[in-house]
Amino acid sequence: MDNWKGILNKISDYKFEIPQNYKSEMNTSGLIYISEAMVSSLRKDMAPDQVANVATLPGIVGSSLAMPDIHWGYGFPIGGVAAMDAEEGVISPGGVGYDINCGVRLLRTNLTVDEIKPKLRALVDAIFKNIPSGLGSKGKVRINPRQLDNVLINGAGWAVESGYGWEDDLKFMEEQGYMAGADPSLISYKAKRRGLPQLGSLGAGNHFLEIQTVDEIFDSSVAEVMGITKKDQIMVMIHTGSRGCGYQICDDQIRELGRFYQKDGNKFVSEQFKIELLDRQLVCAPVNSKPGENYFKAMKCAANYAWANRQMITHWIRQSFQEVLQTPPENLGLEVIYDVAHNIAKLEEHVLEGKRHKVYVHRKGATRAFGPEHPDIPIKYRSIGQPVLIPGSMGTASYVLVGTATAMDETFGSSCHGAGRVMSRHSAVNMFRTDNILNDLLRKGIYVKASSRKVVAEEAPQAYKDVDDVVEVVHGVGISKKVARMKPVGVVKG
Repeated sequence: MDNWKGILNKISDYKFEIPQNYKSEMNTSGLIYISEAMVSSLRKDMAPDQVANVATLPGIVGSSLAMPDIHWGYGFPIGGVAAMDAEEGVISPGGVGYDINCGVRLLRTNLTVDEIKPKLRALVDAIFKNIPSGLGSKGKVRINPRQLDNVLINGAGWAVESGYGWEDDLKFMEEQGYMAGADPSLISYKAKRRGLPQLGSLGAGNHFLEIQTVDEIFDSSVAEVMGITKKDQIMVMIHTGSRGCGYQICDDQIRELGRFYQKDGNKFVSEQFKIELLDRQLVCAPVNSKPGENYFKAMKCAANYAWANRQMITHWIRQSFQEVLQTPPENLGLEVIYDVAHNIAKLEEHVLEGKRHKVYVHRKGATRAFGPEHPDIPIKYRSIGQPVLIPGSMGTASYVLVGTATAMDETFGSSCHGAGRVMSRHSAVNMFRTDNILNDLLRKGIYVKASSRKVVAEEAPQAYKDVDDVVEVVHGVGISKKVARMKPVGVVKG
């Protein structure tokens, strides 16, 4: 599509609709949260077409949604959100993605940038040394298959019980760091084999560990509840997921569900499920079918692995700070503000047309953004809403926001998850030189340590949308409210 302007109906400054008649198979409309300038930037990006394809899935309720970081993904667009009726809907691996529970965790400290500046390089180097990173990286801890099953069932709780972190950490994670009902017996030998050596590792691609400094506080009273008290305060952001274990679980499940579909002209048809798909990448199963239930249980295993992974990384970040600053972590702060999942499906209850409904909410490159007083929010945050963490890319800002009542009404309590790519990794490598990027960042006071020179070019800040513009959309439309903005001073890339 050369120009989506002729297709999208402008609802407001930050909302554009794909009308239900765009495709005859659509069961509902599509709704994209985006600015006018971003609509122009879509050009030949077919991600809006994916929004429309999602709207054809059986049992979808509300609109097929996309956040301002929208770009092309597998089946669902990245930035996509869709809720499926808990009785008549479907569940789709493409609505979660391959990196199941790729997510972000934010730690606060009592330190200021001036206090760590003399030892910034040593801190970044220590984190790089203590936390394995890069493609295929292996964790420092060796676990046996029985322990892995425990990880897949209990998530971050296993890590804390094993001495990796503090009991209070669990209070400040979605689902307290694990989803009940995970079933490791559904996980293939290959997925477990990939997961065994990688627990406690960062991985590659857009995953990162950042030492950040608070650049601006937009709402001091809300920020104070989170322990964000002043400009120049040091934060640590962790961005990683379920590694090869989650990727393989997704791949296995897509292959398993794909067996139920055959090509019929331009469609993919399942006689058993009575479902017709416009895109094979949307393979799905009814939520109450055995294949649908099995996918959900397997997905939970990967989600739990990711929470355990981020928990172990948190432990080694604390050790790195202690090692370099010669101060116990508890004296430095280093408390978890929150941990959010990006690629996940959840069974939730939402109000639709005045009535409460149970729905399976798919968030693919989107984050939960529950409003104030929701029972699933930690008690500490009930009065302000759930913290929403939006990472930038290496040299760009990251944000803390809070979820709102508007998000509950409009987006099933969802918001964006990051800046969103505008350039493929291949194009970025061809366009940007690693040395130029590193030198430019160093001039800005940002020290980067990477396991691969190639990944620095792939993740060049220019390969992404402007995170400030993306955040302005969700803030402006009211589905998240800005609390604080951080800028990186030290970065570890996989």
